[in-house]
Amino acid sequence: MTLSSSTANPEAANEIGHIGRLPVRNLWLLMLYASDLFRQIDRSKIAVEENPDDIPDLVAEILARFVERRLKRNLSFGYLSKEAVLGRVRGRIDCLKTERRQLLAKGMVACRFDDLAVNTPRNRYVRAALDSIAGVVGQSELSHRCRALAGSLKQMGVTNEKPSRSEVSADRFGRHDIEDQQMVAAAHLAFNIALPTEATGAKLLALPDRNVTWVRHLYEKAVAGFYDVVLSGWYVSAGKPINWRIDKKTSGIDKILPSMRTDIILDQYDEGRRIVIDTKFTSIVTRGWYREESLRSGYVYQIYAYLRSQEDNGDPLSEHASGLLLHPSIDQMVDESVVIQGHTIRFATIDLGTTANEIREQLLHVVRISDESD
Repeated sequence: MTLSSSTANPEAANEIGHIGRLPVRNLWLLMLYASDLFRQIDRSKIAVEENPDDIPDLVAEILARFVERRLKRNLSFGYLSKEAVLGRVRGRIDCLKTERRQLLAKGMVACRFDDLAVNTPRNRYVRAALDSIAGVVGQSELSHRCRALAGSLKQMGVTNEKPSRSEVSADRFGRHDIEDQQMVAAAHLAFNIALPTEATGAKLLALPDRNVTWVRHLYEKAVAGFYDVVLSGWYVSAGKPINWRIDKKTSGIDKILPSMRTDIILDQYDEGRRIVIDTKFTSIVTRGWYREESLRSGYVYQIYAYLRSQEDNGDPLSEHASGLLLHPSIDQMVDESVVIQGHTIRFATIDLGTTANEIREQLLHVVRISDESD
């Protein structure tokens, strides 16, 4: 797949900028790592880290291909709830409206019914994504292709009204909706990539202070997605719960005892290795009581509890598991470790202000070092 072109899209951003101190291209990279599409990219042919500025073009190309493939087989239909005054009963009668407007005297009745239509939230979402990404991509030809596909959806009866978040989240995919699921996933990534471009310069993400919840979740998913695709010989699990080793408890403790849930666990069964990763979207150090800088004690206690609570539970990988607290940073590098009661705990940063290739190497480096420290 060739992403470069001599014909530039005049509507695309003239300059790849920053949001706060974070380069937009690196935010795109995190979005790609966090998406299911990252698993579908042929990485032997496409090295996204080599040309991160081309990520919008890559996503637009993938979205266009999914839509074109879907159009060949016709778009999926769905039932939409409608209300109408009809000359015959269809669906359920709206008794209140019928009585209030005295429709029966006119030979009419107010009805509520489900109508099979192509203008579903799913298809509207895809059309809106095509329009959105068309203004971001660098290639004029690709931009025109996305707009043409949006026009095709319009001709089929799909409106340009973007569905609400609740409508999208309520959409459920069946066993035969794999192609739709891939198309919607590409549309979702297209929307995410378009948003920071439109907001460039608005200082929405002055690291790490604003929009922390959204970016923290993105950072966690990006790290897990990257390791899941790139690491060979490792089993990657995200959001895995960890049970407390409880010897005795009262009847009501289960209602108030907080659960433990790790961000990422890397297991290498052949070598008997485990790395427990906790991603934190905060500065790795803070001002200490008796020193200028100190690691955040709460985070240290947390990763320590993760590691020690799993000892002697019958899982050999838990006995010497290592921990990794992984923080993002801008122009700051920290990579320190300590061995506490047989467990190596590493404290490291990933510089999100550097190049995409360097981000990739840093993510691989901290895992290799943690692995070698066991």
